[in-house]
Formats: sequence, structure tokens, C-alpha cells
Amino acid sequence: MAIHVNLVDQDFYARHGVPHDQLKWLRANAPVHRHEGDRGWPDFWAVTRYEDVVRVSRRSDLFSSSRRLALFNEVSDEQLQLQRMMMLNQDPPEHTRRRSLVNRGFTPRIIGQLEQHIRDICHELVDEARGHGSVDFVRDIAAPLPLYVICELLGAPVEDRDKLFTWSNQMIGAEDPDYAADPAEGRNAAVEVYTYANTLAAERRAEPREDIITKLLQPGENGESLDENEFDLFVLLLVVAGNETTRNAASGGMLTFFEHPSEWARLVADPSLARTAADEIVRWVSPVNLFRRTATADTMIGKQEVREGDKVVVFYSSANRDKDVFASPDVFDIGRDPNPHIGFGGGGAHFCLGNHLAKLELRVLFEVLAERLPNLTQAGPAHRLRSNFINGIKALPITLT
Repeated sequence: MAIHVNLVDQDFYARHGVPHDQLKWLRANAPVHRHEGDRGWPDFWAVTRYEDVVRVSRRSDLFSSSRRLALFNEVSDEQLQLQRMMMLNQDPPEHTRRRSLVNRGFTPRIIGQLEQHIRDICHELVDEARGHGSVDFVRDIAAPLPLYVICELLGAPVEDRDKLFTWSNQMIGAEDPDYAADPAEGRNAAVEVYTYANTLAAERRAEPREDIITKLLQPGENGESLDENEFDLFVLLLVVAGNETTRNAASGGMLTFFEHPSEWARLVADPSLARTAADEIVRWVSPVNLFRRTATADTMIGKQEVREGDKVVVFYSSANRDKDVFASPDVFDIGRDPNPHIGFGGGGAHFCLGNHLAKLELRVLFEVLAERLPNLTQAGPAHRLRSNFINGIKALPITLT
């Protein structure tokens, strides 16, 4: 029996979260589904099976991030030209060149050196929260953690985290009235971050330090370096991607533990499970719900013919519940191993640059929470972000006992 399918209704996401029932039906019956357009955007192909999402993700030659950008919404030709300068909206070889310059600051060895600093931040956040008894997990724990780390990466003053928090909310929450009164606020926030990055770069060029920002501004092995625009756009991407994904994985993970208390009890009994729990949280929550690509030639996705120029949207939240890949996909299991989730992208050129950092932050955070706050409880309903792009939580009241 067919069901009504609407995978982009932002009000539904705000009320219920990801439409998993619809996605499950599509995986079984129409894994590459011609989804109706609305409000000025065209029909698109909704790709819901793991195998197909991975193929689209890895074939940048057939499925472009640059032609009409990587985000779902349609933009003007003027915006197209501007946003194509961002790594997120580039295809190889330009994307490859840019990423090779940025990768220098995000090797596993460099990220591993941050572990003690991240652990100290988590303990500080718990100390502060315990002083209040009841707090908002998002505002007081999940959001500050990646913002503190981003300030560390940028070599920026920790007191700047509130500005970064506000700007990030306005950019990601442009469709949510709690964060932005109108989409212009999101664009203005992007300009603010761009200007902030420009100032930061000028300071590092004048006074280099032993930090990632200085490393990114210096020439690499082949003498190439990021120019001013490339650097500013990278910081813009870092402020959003490095903040929102970790923050919403942490918030969604905590909510999931409240909904699965036996798994929380497992983690409290054995905090070392936080290593596999971090991946399971990313699989289950899928903080980035979707990305858009544009077909560059007539091709096939699975058994479905797709024409050049067609809009193709991959749903990571669906692929991460595919029964052909995951045993008992609708079971939250913090010991799941192996766990080939694609919560950081389906591989290929755009695989998440910060995946090592995100998993480190999640692992350490939940180790500390399990050890120091084993009896924390949910104190009120979670409030979800009005967005079909980010599977986000705006507020999650908790009581610390």
C-alpha cells in the first residue's frame, strides 16, 4: 500500500524528527523516488538506500556539488557564483586542491593531541552544570563543547564562543523562527563570520603561533596556501560544520539514551563503551539528514534512470537504517561493531573532514557524563529544530542528581 511521502516538510521535522516510517517504506518500495517539488523548487530524486547513497556520494563526476550547490534549497545565480567558492560546493579537481591544503590541520595525530583538552572542557561543563541542578543539555553542555574546541582550533578567545554560537544558529536555523526572524539574518551572520575570519587571519600573519590557523595560512609542501577568500570561507564552514554536527549528535545522543535507559545503564557500567557508542550515536541520530547533488549526465541510480540536470537528494538518515547493511537497524546498540554508518558522508570527495574530531568529542563527553552524572534524568520535552537539513535539538532540559 502506497503512503503519502513528504521528506522535506520542516514543520514535521520540528514536531517529530526524521520521517523514518516514510523512509523505511521508500527503501522497500521506491528506493529512488521521484519526489514532488514545492514552493519554487523542482521535483527531485530521493535516494534512500545505503548502496545508492554511497554511489552518489563517491561519483562526483556524475553527481555534482557545484552545479546547483550541495544544500537542498534553490538559490539565485548570484548566490551560486558566491557559494561555489566554498569547499562544500566544489567538485574535484578544485575541491581536491583545497582539501589537500586544509587536511594538514586535521590529521588524526593533530586531533589526538586535543584529547586531554577536550576532557578538561567536559569536566568543566559538568562542574558548572552541577552547580545549578537543572540545566538545558543543549545550551549548557552539548553546544559549548564544540564551540570551546573551535575556539582552541582557531586560537580565538574563549569568550568569543557566544558570538560563534549565535552566528551558527542564525545560519543553520534560518528557517526556524526561534533563531532567525527571516533568512536575511542567516546571510548577515555569514558576513559576520567572514569578517571575523579575516581579522583572525591578519593577526596570525602578523604574529604566527603554534596553532592550526597559522599552519593553514602557511605554504604547504608544494608552496601552495589558502588565499584570503579560501581561508575565510573555510572558517565559515568550520564554525557551522564543526559546531552543529557535534552539538546535535551529542544532544540527539543524550535524548536517545533517555529513550533507551538500558543502553545508558550499559554505558554507566562500562564507560569504555563510549568508543563504539560514539559511532552508534552518529548512525542513530544522523545529525546531517541530507545533501543535494545534480546529475551531470544521463545515468542510473539502482534501477532508476536519471537525466542530466536532475536534482538528486541523498538521505543519510535513511541509509543508516538500511537492513541490508545493519543487523537490527531499528535497535540502538552502543556496542555495535562493526558499524559502517555514513553519518559523516558516504565517502568520496566530501567525506567529513572533521570526523576524527567529532568522534573524539562524543567519546570523551559520554565517558565523562557516564562517570560523573550516572543518574541524570530528562526534565521536560525536547524541542527540535525546524529544519530538514540538520536533525537538530534546540533544547533538552535535564536534572542532575
